[in-house]
Amino acid sequence: MELTTAPATERAASGFTPSPVEPLKHQLLATLAQHRMASTNQLRVLLRPDRSRQSVSERLNDLLEERLVDFVVLPRSNRSRVWYLTPKGARLTRDWPALRGRPPYPITSATAASLKTPHTLTVLRTHLAFVADARRRGDEHGHLDWTPEVFHAIGDGERVVADAVMHYTLIDGDQRRKLRAFVEVDRATMSSERLAAKLIEYARLWMYEPQAVGRRRQAAGPGWLRWYPVFPRVLFVLTGTGRQAMDNRISDLKAMVAHHPLVSEMAREVPLGAAVLEDLDEYSPTSDVWVPLAGDKPRPWTEL
Repeated sequence: MELTTAPATERAASGFTPSPVEPLKHQLLATLAQHRMASTNQLRVLLRPDRSRQSVSERLNDLLEERLVDFVVLPRSNRSRVWYLTPKGARLTRDWPALRGRPPYPITSATAASLKTPHTLTVLRTHLAFVADARRRGDEHGHLDWTPEVFHAIGDGERVVADAVMHYTLIDGDQRRKLRAFVEVDRATMSSERLAAKLIEYARLWMYEPQAVGRRRQAAGPGWLRWYPVFPRVLFVLTGTGRQAMDNRISDLKAMVAHHPLVSEMAREVPLGAAVLEDLDEYSPTSDVWVPLAGDKPRPWTEL
């Protein structure tokens, strides 16, 4: 679902990139606060795609000397570094306007960083596929338009945790369409049944209405309206196993939509889709690589 705003007066020929006016060191800290961890090359692609890797490494080393960031070395990677904020860096960025309200989740040891690395970098890799596509198209989707690990209550003391919430402005002719999506990145580390059950959690969020506090306990409307003007579409991105296994997992997601009454009801109003991460890298997210979970032919994520 999306909102359509007033006509755009201009379309950026080169798409949306971070402002070079803001110091790179500041953007590096903000990006690590937002995304938890990132490799040197991911930070370069995200923040300075037209600059050398060395120029980004130099600023990261400055931050390392200031003890604002630290790193672990990826195994079997020619000593590629993955960076994260130290507790000192997390404290520094906590009250920055762009990050206000974002829990800092500082990583306190190299061991903790290593445990989080595979999933965190795969989620960021997914983000980079959308960033590259937005730049090519002239859409707006930058380094702070992707928020990992977003929690929402779904009642009974439970909550759904999205791997990421994406904000994306699609510029189509004279129109600006603001799209939002919950993104689930599946590395085949859980069973296919558990993956499909995530759809039940999103359906519970879609229908959940917290009770208003006070003498008159009338429903306050859907809880998600507190954060979103329309319920975000739900996108599953799969990787980490063979093509047949990923196809089977997508089939199980489609079966959940077809057979679970609450998920079926949600699917009539909320776009649901699944795609393979390698296809996003090769063809782009706005290619016909997304399988609509309610049925029909593959299409771009913007047309689910």
